[in-house]
Amino acid sequence: MEEKVRTPRGNEVLGIVEQLLGFCKMYVRCDDGKIRLCRIPGRLVRKVWIKEGDVVLVEPWEVQGDTRGDIIFRYTKSEVSFLLRKGFFKTLQKDLI
Repeated sequence: MEEKVRTPRGNEVLGIVEQLLGFCKMYVRCDDGKIRLCRIPGRLVRKVWIKEGDVVLVEPWEVQGDTRGDIIFRYTKSEVSFLLRKGFFKTLQKDLI
């Protein structure tokens, strides 16, 4: 049976949280090789709890998209293993194993 896992669509990228900065901001190392300063949008602030090392889905901003973005989803360990099996990670695969 196929799992229902949120996969990247459009310009969304996978990333690993590097450093928590406070005020719902953090540095995320993305799968496209860039480190972005990401924020958790207000609609998710109290619904999603994120710590360093978590795998997240990042939506880069239209302006300053190479350096900034929004975190729109956090993956569980079973979802991360599913994404690894399906080959969604390009550069971050060695950091997750």
